[in-house]
Amino acid sequence: MLIEKKKLNLSKKEAKLRAANYCAYQERSQKEVRNKLYEYGLYSDEVEDVLTDLIMENFINEERFALSYAGGKFRIKRWGRNKIKQGLKQHDVSEYCIKKGLKEIDADDYIATLCDLIERKAESLSESNVFKKQEKVSRHLIYKGYEPDLVWTHVKDLVK
Repeated sequence: MLIEKKKLNLSKKEAKLRAANYCAYQERSQKEVRNKLYEYGLYSDEVEDVLTDLIMENFINEERFALSYAGGKFRIKRWGRNKIKQGLKQHDVSEYCIKKGLKEIDADDYIATLCDLIERKAESLSESNVFKKQEKVSRHLIYKGYEPDLVWTHVKDLVK
């Protein structure tokens, strides 16, 4: 059973104020704000007008969103670059902004986080076969978005 979201029928001005508050609360992508404006009951030309106004007033900034998203997902959820890139693509962020966002992640912190995750996962497994343990740890980290070649390089050194 699908739960249908109730559309509000707000005026363009009311919708713009609500969208501005929505953007002020945390960084939002254009796609998120566009969807929210459609929920407010605006038509496509009105949605584009409001989006343009919000971009001009700097409530929405794709580059700022990419930096915030990449930094947050890495620091808080400890995602790898591949998963972060995939998430940004789902938000329809441009390739330029994705690259800019991924530069937010410091290379030394990235390797240190990867090694920490390898050690934690290896300790949590009760597998006695070293090769199976390495494979399970690697699969876990690749799923978290880390690059396979980088994962295997560090897993071979740390899991024994």
